[in-house]
Amino acid sequence: MKKKNLFLAKKAEDSTLNQYWFSEQTIEFLVDHIESIYQNGQKIAFLSTPSIYCSLKNQEVKQNSALFEFDLKLNKEKGFVFYDFNKPIEGLEQLKNTFDIILIDPPFITEEVWSKYAQTINYIKKEDAKILCCSIKENAKMLYELIKVVPQQYKPSIPHLIYQYDFYCNYEHEILKKVNEEIGF
Repeated sequence: MKKKNLFLAKKAEDSTLNQYWFSEQTIEFLVDHIESIYQNGQKIAFLSTPSIYCSLKNQEVKQNSALFEFDLKLNKEKGFVFYDFNKPIEGLEQLKNTFDIILIDPPFITEEVWSKYAQTINYIKKEDAKILCCSIKENAKMLYELIKVVPQQYKPSIPHLIYQYDFYCNYEHEILKKVNEEIGF
């Protein structure tokens, strides 16, 4: 029998923070994907993606990861970094040009918010960092202009959202070219 995701079991979505968790299957997909592209010693940033950070299975990956998060209920996590997207680089001076892989799921999909996240991403990423994020299809052009990511075939399932998100990234990977059978497209 498959074990339930502990993060989903313990942490309810908080609508005041605009938190909408990925489905259990999408969390597992992202954890497996991040852990598969990780190479020894790389640093990973999880921006507003606590369900993925908290679900990591590989302890080496988790030790080399940071959770950038506004929700102080998560501050007991070892890699917690308080993050307010309204102050995109405040307090991040020691993390400049640090991260090899960055995963992002902002609480809002507007250009204003994405522009602030882009400032953070461009500040903390290494030059050749892999970037994976999700947003609505209508943001494709904006996301390319801000962080040079393109839409992928695999789409996340986010059960409590009323619209479908797409994944975007700046690298090629076969798994992202597949259809998410959970949602059927």
